[in-house]
Amino acid sequence: MTSSFAPDSVVLNRKLPLWYQVSQSLRASILGRGPDASLRLPTEEQLAAHYGVSVLTMRQALKELEEEGLISRHRRRGTFIEPGARRGAPRRLLGSIDAIVAQQSGERTTVLGHGPVPVPGAIAEYFPGLTDVVTYRRLRRDGESGEPTNWAENAVRPDVAARLDVADLERWPMTKVLRDAVGVRISRITDTVEARLADPTTAQLLQVPLLSPILHYTGVTYDVDGRVVDVARIHYRGDRFSFSVTVEAE
Repeated sequence: MTSSFAPDSVVLNRKLPLWYQVSQSLRASILGRGPDASLRLPTEEQLAAHYGVSVLTMRQALKELEEEGLISRHRRRGTFIEPGARRGAPRRLLGSIDAIVAQQSGERTTVLGHGPVPVPGAIAEYFPGLTDVVTYRRLRRDGESGEPTNWAENAVRPDVAARLDVADLERWPMTKVLRDAVGVRISRITDTVEARLADPTTAQLLQVPLLSPILHYTGVTYDVDGRVVDVARIHYRGDRFSFSVTVEAE
């Protein structure tokens, strides 16, 4: 019998809908899977036990992924990852770290360069007392077409960067690397998205006309001690990215 796909683990936040957190964690695992990973998902019962939720909660999470076209469910045969699955509709961000990981997964990443630099003036307010940060420049491409979708520059505290393996950044999003590989205890991430015009660097990397519209994302990651550990500045092609926020009533 073919082995089942093994999803990553997640620590659930009881303040957010469980089905949502589970769907986002499983989504990130699916989009970030290796080329030889099995397409068969474990059973509903096995997945529910893996995430520590009820079968009903698991069914709701799977329904979300099925509607997005990432999985297909077949009576008596099981649940399978769609081989050509790719991101479709805007993600619903309800404050989950795994939602951010899922948003960033599923693309081919190339590290363009990294190293220490003086703290850029535009983000100096986030790193009081530091003279230098370590920056990582990465280009992401669509997993199927190879078309560039965004490029990112992360500024990381030197003490955190010293524990970071650059090779991990070609496999996983920075948020996942910081949390799961480096062991940073992330408390929150503050996101800002704004419209800008493509500068020469962005136009060249994303293969778009100079001064064409892009979406500029800034994500500030804080640890449990209130320190900023990472400031991500990501430039998205305006025709390849959408951003959606849903506010749930308590």
